[in-house]
Amino acid sequence: MGAARVVMVTGVCAAMIIGKLPPAVPALQRELGMTLMQAGWLLSLVQVASLSMGLFLGLASDRFGLRRSMLTGLSLMSLASLVGGFTESASVLLVLRAFEGLGFLLTSLSAPAVLRRLVPPERLTQVMGIWGAYVPFGTALAMLLGPAVILAGGWESWWWLIGLLCVLCLAAVWRWVPADPSRAIAQAGEGGLGSKLRLTLSSTGPWLLFLTFCVYAAQWMAVIGFLPTIYAQAGVTGWTLGVLMALVPAMNIFGNVAAGMLLHRGAQPGSLLIAGFVVMALGSWLAFVGLELSPAVRYGGMLLFSLVGGLVPGTLFALVPRLAPNTGLISTTVGWMLQGSSTGQFFGPLVAAWLSAQVGGWHWTWVATGACALAGCLLATRFGRLASGHPVRH
Repeated sequence: MGAARVVMVTGVCAAMIIGKLPPAVPALQRELGMTLMQAGWLLSLVQVASLSMGLFLGLASDRFGLRRSMLTGLSLMSLASLVGGFTESASVLLVLRAFEGLGFLLTSLSAPAVLRRLVPPERLTQVMGIWGAYVPFGTALAMLLGPAVILAGGWESWWWLIGLLCVLCLAAVWRWVPADPSRAIAQAGEGGLGSKLRLTLSSTGPWLLFLTFCVYAAQWMAVIGFLPTIYAQAGVTGWTLGVLMALVPAMNIFGNVAAGMLLHRGAQPGSLLIAGFVVMALGSWLAFVGLELSPAVRYGGMLLFSLVGGLVPGTLFALVPRLAPNTGLISTTVGWMLQGSSTGQFFGPLVAAWLSAQVGGWHWTWVATGACALAGCLLATRFGRLASGHPVRH
């Protein structure tokens, strides 16, 4: 399990690449003159690689080698973050952000298949549920540490710190994660890419994962991505801002872990997904519709949004080994699911920023997130026939 822990920690570090930006948005707006819409584009651009190439990179990773894909992704994230700290151009940051997204994708889409190889079968569902928390865990760390680091050394120091953490993870994967078995690489190379692509896209499971993660991620990034900006506008700064913002994504971790445990005990995936989406809609409504409500109630809505919403990614990641067309297409299925996630994360902040600009505030954000939650509930009904003990299909 030592190598599995390295993979888990690497996923958290990769997620900090995504989470490093929200705490820096106020500083970037102030120092680089970014508008709210430009900040929305910067939040979304990290998803460009996954949005456009998730499925194809998943296919390529299976053939190229899972460990090598993780090492390549960590190298890209390290370099882009370290170089980004030296730039004074918003345009260059945008380009580097796309490369960070490519590195994140190469790392995160390979990890579940690596974990499947490293973890005993009887523990796989629980471990995959825990793995589903890698984004909220990394985001929480970034939200907690980011404001203090930026206050002490500027956003540039924050970029350099994340780059160095990626370098450390690169060394850890190189040292402790075993190379892919030659037989696995040979099997991944069998068959044409076209036939594997057709098999993945003609299967119901990968499409359910894609669409469900899309509507979940749109809500998540629309709310989490602009939380520091919303509270900074209210005059909250420094460690107080960091602690308040870190607690919201941190709550999501418990939902992810609970999903893995409940599935392991026989819970129905569709029921967990519906519960997650319904409570996300309620939490978003509390957080944004009632501007006359007390700050404590609105913040409680955000915590509720994140806590129970964590059931969604935890359930979806745990289902990947069961819904992949076959064992050789797990990374490909993850890539397609992450492509759905990135589609939601790309458009979520843009819609939230546009809606805020149109109505002059954040009080209609719940309409957009509520529509996504409704779509998620409808999709979840398609999971109702899935028995939680089904193995991956061959």
